[in-house]
Amino acid sequence: MRILIHGACGKMGRALRALAGRQPDVEIAGLVDACAAEDGVLTSLDAFSGDFDLLVDFSHHSATEALCAFAEARRKPLVIATTGQTDREAARIAEAAEAVPVFCSGNMSLGIALLVHLAQETAKCFPDADIEIVEQHHNQKLDVPSGTALMLGRAIQEVRPEATLLTGRHENGRRTKEEIGIHALRLGSTVGIHAVIVHTGTQVLTLKHEALDRSLFAEGALAAARFLLGRAPGLYNMNHIVSEG
Repeated sequence: MRILIHGACGKMGRALRALAGRQPDVEIAGLVDACAAEDGVLTSLDAFSGDFDLLVDFSHHSATEALCAFAEARRKPLVIATTGQTDREAARIAEAAEAVPVFCSGNMSLGIALLVHLAQETAKCFPDADIEIVEQHHNQKLDVPSGTALMLGRAIQEVRPEATLLTGRHENGRRTKEEIGIHALRLGSTVGIHAVIVHTGTQVLTLKHEALDRSLFAEGALAAARFLLGRAPGLYNMNHIVSEG
């Protein structure tokens, strides 16, 4: 499997490069990063003319249009491992998925996929419970709330259609019955912690996932890449891997 890595010089891009180098079935076909400061790293996708099997992105959601256009033009699968996409960017991803297979997930962790499933099941079991989501990340993270927190909230909305998501609670007063609060903490070098707190009034359930090392997400990206090869055009995510596992 020959992968072209976009965002190759960032923390996650470097983690993916290191992991790919240890996999006998993976070959790095090329490295691209707009902020490239290394020999052998291109500054744009258009500068890459070689062959590859799949494009993996660990850059920034603002690259969505360029990534989708490149994947469509080359007729290659695309793994998007970034978060924070705008509604317009999400629509562009869905459009690209009509032409090529696209894997896009708010989190590349299998553990998080299981957490999403558990959160849904718990919300179904306790339809009247108050639910809050707390996410913690390092102090340089740009998007608030995290893509994973939004993924959790939207998954709960699937079983609670009346639920509303509220980020923070500054001067919003008393919570509503339908409300699911999302709270973001930015501390030091925290890789990622997500907790779903379910309070029934008589008992509390806390579902929690903690990422200990960024290589976790690189592992997930490679798993997504392997999953995507040979697939028909469409939009895929971690739930598809879990359901086939």
